[in-house]
This record gives sequence, structure tokens and C-alpha cells, in this order.
Amino acid sequence: MLKKTLTLAMISSFALALSACDVRKTQEGNVTLPKYEIDKTQQGNLKLPEYDVKTPQVDVRKEEKTVEVPTIKKEERTIEVPNVDVTPARDK
Repeated sequence: MLKKTLTLAMISSFALALSACDVRKTQEGNVTLPKYEIDKTQQGNLKLPEYDVKTPQVDVRKEEKTVEVPTIKKEERTIEVPNVDVTPARDK
């Protein structure tokens, strides 16, 4: 539980830090994609196979049984968690 809490806090801090970035385009991009031509050489024909399937009979019932069930105890602890102050790039 402690590990999950710390991981979640770190991920949240990282996401907050990324959202505070100031991004400016410094150069235009250019992409030229190749062009392809495709010729059909044969007419398609599709016939799927047919199956005769016999399935087993399944009966579902309920019955009461006594089983051992684990229990969970909660306790309160004081732990250190990350505290992050973020100054956005445009405010620096």
C-alpha cells in the first residue's frame, strides 16, 4: 500500500511538472511521404468453412460451504510523501 501511494504521488508530480512547460515552435517541419500505386491482379473469392458443433451440457448450481477467508487489518502510520513546488516556465 505504501509503495502504491508513493508511486502515485511521484506520477502525479511528474504530470504536474510536464503540464507547466512553456512550448514554442522554433522551426517549421516538413514531411514528404512516398506514393504507391497498387494494381489488382486477381478477383477475390471468399467462402468460409462450415462446422457442425455439438457442445457439452453445463449445469451451474449453488451450494454453501465453509471456507477460511483472510481478513485485512488497517493501521495508521506517518510517512514521508513528496512535496513538489513547480514554477511554470513562463513565470521564471
